[in-house]
Amino acid sequence: MMGAGADARGETMVQRLSEAVPIERCEVSAYEVPTDAQEADGTIEWDSTTLVVVELTAGGTRGLGYTYADASAASLIRCSLIRALEGHDVMDVPARMRSLLRQVRNKGRPGLVAMALSAVDVALWDTKARLLDVPLVRLLGASRDAAPVYGSGGFTSYSIERLQAQLAGWVEQGIPRVKMKVGSHPEEDPARVEAARRAIGPRAELFVDGNGAYTVPQALLLAERFVAHGVSWFEEPVSSDDLEGLHRLRARVPAGMAVAAGEYGDSGLYFRRMLEAGAVDVLQADATRCLGISGFLQADALCDAFGVPLSAHCAPALHAHVACAARRLVHIEYFHDHARLERMLFDGVASVRHGTLAPDLSRPGLGLELKRADAARYEVGAPS
Repeated sequence: MMGAGADARGETMVQRLSEAVPIERCEVSAYEVPTDAQEADGTIEWDSTTLVVVELTAGGTRGLGYTYADASAASLIRCSLIRALEGHDVMDVPARMRSLLRQVRNKGRPGLVAMALSAVDVALWDTKARLLDVPLVRLLGASRDAAPVYGSGGFTSYSIERLQAQLAGWVEQGIPRVKMKVGSHPEEDPARVEAARRAIGPRAELFVDGNGAYTVPQALLLAERFVAHGVSWFEEPVSSDDLEGLHRLRARVPAGMAVAAGEYGDSGLYFRRMLEAGAVDVLQADATRCLGISGFLQADALCDAFGVPLSAHCAPALHAHVACAARRLVHIEYFHDHARLERMLFDGVASVRHGTLAPDLSRPGLGLELKRADAARYEVGAPS
């Protein structure tokens, strides 16, 4: 039997849903955090990661969203998007996003603009869920209680010893699948993959990520060598823009090896083209790039229509809720750099347990709060 408190909460929620709640304020900040070691993949190197945070206030409630992008995304939001947000109803997320997409028509929507829009979309959903005093996964509707993860790192800049320690550490923590980077020195990749397999043992799944570094012939040759060490996932063996090349590889890689791509997707049309081309066994989508929670759900709907699994790319704290709502989801990438940064800068980050991430249902929205004092030292443009 429901008590008076539950009745009052229900009445408040109905009232919130029936009334417009104007956005009162939109604030944007950027934080550049050094990595804990030099990092590299098949095509680039980096020593810091930049987080762009959007905070919306509506009905006296503050929500947040974020993306991993260049700090110029924050300037884009300030200069081009805030005026299309403030004063408008935060509850109508599709209307807000449709308006913003019109606003950026002549700015080149893919890439940086899509990342900026993604942070705003996440903030809209987070604010709406907080106003309704429900976890985001409850607002979206859950498909599962927790989402499986895979440990991801194994950078090509790592020594063999560091590579082995990182991957083995995840397996020891109960994560039954791990991923390493390949491609910067193709001649060394088979030996590095063999070393990784020795470290994690025979039972854990081993994934590799080329970040588009190989040619089709290189990828085919290496796939044969990788499969000898039980590699079951070959991510971006060639550029994700090369749909024909991905399709050819998918048809010819050894049995039991999945070809995955899609992390740079910026819209449903991008994902639809990739799926129509038969380019992937598993589609990847990233809510910090693909127009936020809204775009991730669209990717999930397309995967459902095409009968293809979906994997969430990076940003594990942001994906925990929407991944549990997605019907076709198979796992979340527990990316070393992002998992570390999110614990540093946010309160409310869920811990991996038994190889899964479960949203905290005791906290509304995403359940995240920016640690302002901790973040201040990394803020881009802040006094040194």
